[in-house]
Amino acid sequence: MINLKNKKVLITGATGGIGNSLVKKFYELESDIVATGTNETKLENLKKNFTKIQTERFKLDDHDKIEDFIETVNKKNDGIDILINNAGITLDNLSIRLNDENWKKVLDINLTSTFLLCKYTIKKMLKKKYGKIINITSIVGHTGNLGQSNYAASKAGIIGFSKSLAIEFARKNINVNCVSPGFIKTEMTDKINEEFKKNLINKIPSGSLGTGEDVSNCVAFLASDLANYINGETIHVNGGMYMA
Repeated sequence: MINLKNKKVLITGATGGIGNSLVKKFYELESDIVATGTNETKLENLKKNFTKIQTERFKLDDHDKIEDFIETVNKKNDGIDILINNAGITLDNLSIRLNDENWKKVLDINLTSTFLLCKYTIKKMLKKKYGKIINITSIVGHTGNLGQSNYAASKAGIIGFSKSLAIEFARKNINVNCVSPGFIKTEMTDKINEEFKKNLINKIPSGSLGTGEDVSNCVAFLASDLANYINGETIHVNGGMYMA
């Protein structure tokens, strides 16, 4: 059985579809959760639905403030045992039309902020000689996608970065892994026109979109002691759409 009771968990991007599912899963497993996002209203709603969690509004492009942010979370929650880097953005366009600003913004938020959050959290984990880091990537980081060269680059970068971290800190009892979702049913995919959605689902061997719970179940497993000998891996949650 997965036992994460009283584990200190930091979840970024907690107000989105997958983020909500992550908070729900770890709440059910009785973890001590700090959930972050940029939308104050959504954070308040999250707090109403999961009364025992703590929330922090934080913009991940404020790179100079990430060290202080981790210090605040560490003190507020009496430590960080598990870091789940789920936050990310898309700013899509064909590569030849993609401006420098939107390339840099996606890389800054999706990749550089993941690096910094891991860096400063690991410093806390080293003192405890224990830690689990799960970075949420994407099927697009493996396959590429039309109009998403910046997003694909950021997600592919997270995979390579996570493998390097896993090598560096495995002997310190810190595990670093990735979960790579495929197309997951969220508010964003609900807005896709039905014809496009049908064509998309036809490419998925399981014949359906995934759910946030599919992703959070996988993350909870990697965060638990059941996965102690899994390190530097990427687990794909995509219904068979991409098989590594």
